[in-house]
Order: sequence, then C-alpha cells, then structure tokens
Amino acid sequence: MKYVYLDNGATSFPKAPGVAESISNYILNIGTNVNRGFYDSSYQAENTVFETRELLSELFNFDKSENVVFTKNITESMNVLIKGLLHEGDHIIVSSMEHNAVMRPLSSISSMVEYTKADCNELGELNIKNVVDSIKPNTKAIIMTHASNVCGTVLDLEKVGKVCKEHNLFFIIDSAQTAGFWDVDFKRLNADAIGFTGHKSLYGPQGIGGFLVNDKLAKKMNTLIEGGTGSLSDMEIQPDYMPDKFEAGTPNIPGIYGLNASIKYLLKCDVKSIREEEVFLIDKFLEGLLNIKNIKVVGRKDSENRTGVISVDFTNDDNGIVAHSLSKDYGISTRSGLHCAPSAHKTLGTFPRGTVRFSLSCFNTPEEIEYTIDCINKLANK
Repeated sequence: MKYVYLDNGATSFPKAPGVAESISNYILNIGTNVNRGFYDSSYQAENTVFETRELLSELFNFDKSENVVFTKNITESMNVLIKGLLHEGDHIIVSSMEHNAVMRPLSSISSMVEYTKADCNELGELNIKNVVDSIKPNTKAIIMTHASNVCGTVLDLEKVGKVCKEHNLFFIIDSAQTAGFWDVDFKRLNADAIGFTGHKSLYGPQGIGGFLVNDKLAKKMNTLIEGGTGSLSDMEIQPDYMPDKFEAGTPNIPGIYGLNASIKYLLKCDVKSIREEEVFLIDKFLEGLLNIKNIKVVGRKDSENRTGVISVDFTNDDNGIVAHSLSKDYGISTRSGLHCAPSAHKTLGTFPRGTVRFSLSCFNTPEEIEYTIDCINKLANK
C-alpha cells in the first residue's frame, strides 16, 4: 500500500533537510543550557539561540531580534499575547474564521473582556467593512488568523493593518498556517505582534514556537509565566527587558536547533519558490476534485489567496468514516472533524458535520496527488 501524508495543516512531514541532524548534534555533542553557564558549550548553544532569533527576524522582516520570544507553540504564544494585553473593560475584534488558539483564551476571560467577530463569507473571505463597523470606543486590538486552518483562505490582513494604524489599535496576527508558505511581512502588515509555530510550514519540529512583538506592545503586556531566566538572579521579580520578560524557565533548546535548520532551509530555497511548487500541486488537486461527483470543495475553488489546506465534504457519506477508509484502505493520512475551529465551520456552513481536510506541502508529489484524487473518486462514487 502507498503511504501519502496529507495532514500538513496539523504538522508538516517530512521536516526540512537538516532538522534531524541539527537536533541530534545538540543532544549528542552540546546538551547544555543557555544563560546559565560560563563555558564553551553553553556559549555555543546561546549563539545558536541568538542566531535563530535573527533568522526569524529576517524571515518576517522584523528589526529587533531580542523581541523574538520563544514558546512551545503558537497556542502558548496567543495566550501570552491575549492575556498579557487585555484588561477589564477592553474590547477586541477577531474574525469568524479563528482557531481555538484565539477563541478559547478569549472565552476564558469573557467575563471581563468583550469581543466581536467580524463575519467572513462562505469562502472564508473577510470584508474589511465588517471590521471597521465592529470598532467601538473601547476597542483595544484586532487579533486575527492570517489564513483559515479549515479551508485555506488567506485573509487580507494588509487592509486590517491599515485600519489598526488609522484607529490606533494593536494588531496581533496568528500566522500558524502561513509562515513559511506566504510572505508574512511584519512591516507591510502593520503588525504589533505575530505568533508563529515551528512545526507546520516552517518545517521544524513540534514543541517550538514563539512570537515577534514590537516595543510598544511588549511594554503594555503583563507576563503570563515568571521564573528563572539566568538574568537578574539577585532579584525575585521578573526582568522587564526583552526577551527575558516572557522567557521564564529552560527553553526547548533541541527544538530551537531544529528550527534554526528549517529556517535556514526556507531562506536558502526562498519562500516564494516553495509556494510556487506547492501552488502547482494545489491547482492539480483542485482541478481533480472539482470533477468528482458527490463531494463539495469548501471555500475557494482556485489557488489564488489560499494555502494548501483543502477541505472536502463527502455529501453522501460520513466524513469521519471516509477519512478512516482513506487511511486504512489507501494509506492516505488526512484529518476529519471540526479542526479546533468551530467558528470557522459555522461560517463555511459545515458545522457540526465537519469536513475531511487534505493539507499539502511542497514535499508532496504530483503522483501522490493523482493517486489521492483517484482514491477519493472511488470512495465518493462506490
């Protein structure tokens, strides 16, 4: 049986060349902590961590590498940003396509913070008028995903960034589905903070993520976690300078080493070139899907303004059973259900049924796409 991995929206596989070797080198040959020791191997690890901050700054067109903060994933990043900024009486705006990495933190503080969902249409597209109409006198920030993890639609956040600038609002972006695939430019987006995760289109390992934040927002934020940083150890208060303010405890150094290798790969190959390879596969997959009866492609039907996340509703079958059959009978790995994004599914008209989500990467092949289309056709028209 063939094995075709099409669940890159959950986590990418395979990882970028050099990732495993970089992690192995750290574990086998270095292994020390950072900011805690005055010896060569500790300095070596510290240099790699610092270099990774610089690489991420280059990738996101960000000027201040010390304001690149590492977390274990983008969910932690969004929690730190949301709960660090918002206070009693604040109002924020999100889109109706948000992942639970944004919605659950907001729901947990909804007794003191108000939020409005700016509606998107059934293709997952955002109308900027809905954003502007949602602004209130107490609106403090706009927090939005850059692209849907359900249907792949990329939201026009450049327009949102301009609105934030005009109305003096903070702008926080969830780049989980775009970083490494799309040109996520901190300056052009007028962002105040961008959360990222290493294990999706950055092609790094699980367990490492973070956020980039400008000084204006960083100074406004309270810390979520405090503890040892290796700095100001004579004091029992958290340092207020970056990145120590938000990096208490030992970081995931093996993960940072892996991310270091994956970012170098992306910068060497060029994100635009990687996206072009993936867009070729997206076009091929969509063309095949649109010729199959008894299925519905959710969201946009072309590769413009979308990622390689493609959701399909098998109209005559249970989507969960279809996903199981794809894996068991054909060796195709996908993800079915609501994808931790019930609001997005309600917007797209697929709640509570959910979809089967196929998410591509540049490491997939045209042959795998052809095989998957054939298998989908067999299942939908058996």
